[in-house]
Amino acid sequence: MNNLSDTIKNRRDLMKANWFELQNIKSDQQNSVANPAIVKPYDDKNIIDLPEPKRTDRLSSDINELIQERRSRRQFADEQMSLTELSYLLHSTQRIQKTFKNNIATLRPVPSAGARHPFETYLAILNVEKLKNGIYRYLPDVHKLIYLHTHDDLKEKVVKSVLDQTWAGETNVVFYWSCIPYRAEWRYSIKSHKAMLLDAGHICQNLYLAAESMKLGTCAIAAYDQKLSDELLKVDGEDEFTVYISPVGKQVKTEI
Repeated sequence: MNNLSDTIKNRRDLMKANWFELQNIKSDQQNSVANPAIVKPYDDKNIIDLPEPKRTDRLSSDINELIQERRSRRQFADEQMSLTELSYLLHSTQRIQKTFKNNIATLRPVPSAGARHPFETYLAILNVEKLKNGIYRYLPDVHKLIYLHTHDDLKEKVVKSVLDQTWAGETNVVFYWSCIPYRAEWRYSIKSHKAMLLDAGHICQNLYLAAESMKLGTCAIAAYDQKLSDELLKVDGEDEFTVYISPVGKQVKTEI
């Protein structure tokens, strides 16, 4: 086969359930290596408290209604997002509800293979009350934000990171999910990578439904510039790297 065909075959193989073919490969967990941290370490500087998520009349809607109304939205109203709304989105996607098995696993609103949850949530804040524009990271164990850094041309850098999809810069906040693959590799070795990609989809679908419940809109982005996205978040691109992006803003109208 030519190089392109070889590459396609390898990527298709990644999508398959080759569990039995790989079962003899031991993971670090099976080799009694200490488990990695369930949350990326942080210090107490630049911590921002988040309000507890509040229910609204919209949040009492039938779940079927929300599922049926879910759409990818690329047009947004020029209105500020409240910190409570942002808190609800974070609470609905990655909040740690329980830690168990000696800090090996966490229970969150989304499923994850082996309860490993290998993702970190970064936010490019563009128009959210009480928050200056910049890059933040969500701390799911304490439900807080940590301010990281900013750029004078943050909006432009966001747009460049998603291959010049200009609508992404017209939102209130852009969710960037990075992956720390060793969290899952520790448990499942080379069997882990397909599951991690599935996990990313679980997180984003919760974001869609949570956004829809508050008349916010989002559109998941898989077409992004890896290098620019990683540089924006200041992650190393090897042991942690961007895998998925989803801007969120106030809905302006129903779209197809």
